[in-house]
Amino acid sequence: MSQQAIMSDINAAFINEARCPVYASFFGAMGCAASIVFTVLGASYGTAKSSGAIFSSGILRPDRLMQNTLCAIMAQILSIYGLVASVIISGDLVEKMPLHQGFLQLGAGISVGLSGLAAGFAIGIVGDAGVRASSQQPRLYIGMVLILIFAEVLGLYGVIVGILMLTKSKENVTVCMQ
Repeated sequence: MSQQAIMSDINAAFINEARCPVYASFFGAMGCAASIVFTVLGASYGTAKSSGAIFSSGILRPDRLMQNTLCAIMAQILSIYGLVASVIISGDLVEKMPLHQGFLQLGAGISVGLSGLAAGFAIGIVGDAGVRASSQQPRLYIGMVLILIFAEVLGLYGVIVGILMLTKSKENVTVCMQ
C-alpha cells in the first residue's frame, strides 16, 4: 500500500471521527424526548384547564356537556403530534451518526415540543373562557371553536417545521463508519 493511500485512509478516519462523534446520538435522543415531553405537558394543561370549565358549566347546562368536550379533545391531539415526531426521530437513532443529524433531530424535537406546549396553553385558556361563555350564551360556541382551531394549528406548525428538519437531516450527510 502506498504512503499516499495510507494518508488518505487516516484523513478519512479523522474527518469521519470529527463529524461522527460518539455523543451525536445523544442530541437526537434529547430531541425525541423533548417532542413528546413538551407536547404532553401542553396537552395535559389544556385538558386540565378546560375540564374545570366543562364540569362547572355542566351544572348549569347539562345538555351542552358533550358539546363542550371539544376543548379537551383538541388538547389531546397535541400529544399525538409529539408522539408522531418522537417515533420518526427514534427510527433514525443509531449509535454512530453525524453530529449534523443529531442537531437537526434535537431542533425538530424542540420545534414540535415547544409549539405543542404553547398550543396547549392557548387551548386551555380559550377552552376555559369559551366554555363558560358559551354556556351562558350558546351563540358564542362557533366563535370559541374557531379560536380553538387557531390555537391548535400552532402545534401543527411545529410539526411541519419538525418534519422539514428531519427530512434535511438525511440529505447530504457524512456516512459514519461503525
